[in-house]
Amino acid sequence: MSDLIKVSSGTLGVLGLVDSRLDAPPTTAYLMVGGRCRRDCGFCAQARSSTAPATSLSRVNWPSWQEEALLRAVEKAHEHGTIERCCLQATVSPVSLQRVKDVAARLGSRMPVSASVVAGVDEVGELLDAGVERVGLSLDAVTEEAYRRVKGGDLSRSLSFIRDAAACFPGRITTHLMVGLGEKEEEMVRTMAALISWGVKPSLFAFTPIGGTPMQGDSPPPLGSYRRLQVARHLLMQEVASPGDFRFSIQGRLVDFGLAGSQLENALADGQAFRTSGCPGCNRPYYNEPPRGPLYNFPRRPSAGEVRRAVAEALS
Repeated sequence: MSDLIKVSSGTLGVLGLVDSRLDAPPTTAYLMVGGRCRRDCGFCAQARSSTAPATSLSRVNWPSWQEEALLRAVEKAHEHGTIERCCLQATVSPVSLQRVKDVAARLGSRMPVSASVVAGVDEVGELLDAGVERVGLSLDAVTEEAYRRVKGGDLSRSLSFIRDAAACFPGRITTHLMVGLGEKEEEMVRTMAALISWGVKPSLFAFTPIGGTPMQGDSPPPLGSYRRLQVARHLLMQEVASPGDFRFSIQGRLVDFGLAGSQLENALADGQAFRTSGCPGCNRPYYNEPPRGPLYNFPRRPSAGEVRRAVAEALS
């Protein structure tokens, strides 16, 4: 393995490798392997044409660290219950998949390991065999236009591949969906419902403009829209509602969740709908937003007041 590996600054803090004040410590150790990505996604700091620092990914700084010392610290933190899993972010580069396998082979017998990669079905199987518990195949955009514009690919082909991977490896495929790339709420809900029906776990991100990327001047999604999609995802994942229960406006806005007021209130009372979605133990603190807020994804359990406010935002 290489002597150096990138690690999120929050992870360094929770592992005790740097002094930092964390009001919401990460509950997953986030590592990144591979060099500058060969792909050119318009929102990504690691993209081929990005001029963002090589240590950037979304809002987070990822300094390089001595790998052996870092992995020992990750193992120790898991033994002590400080972190619940390790997540590997892999750029598209010649060595990234092998490095994921190497780290997973070491850590996978000790803790759950997730990996976000670009890979074929056979390569997904190899990663799982190496010790990865869940493989993330990021979709991001949910319309053909946005997918071509932002990722430079074919959405229907990517959806077919994710469906095939989920069929081959039931319960072990996740994906990321990015709200705010020009989609209608109805389009995002329909895509989430399809993914869930295939056994894929979708995680919601809010588009975050990053300096040095082609989309640095674009705006993040309206908070109310994001809240409605969080609610829809939660109801679908919990099987409290089905896609046919939702109603949408002519403009594709979600206007009715299909539940009576008390039913919806009970379904959202614990605030889980508004927390970071992803693999178990993943809270990704401040990946989408600064600590001062507004918080798109709560990295901790929201207070009763925060839950009431989030529900009001969803229903606004």
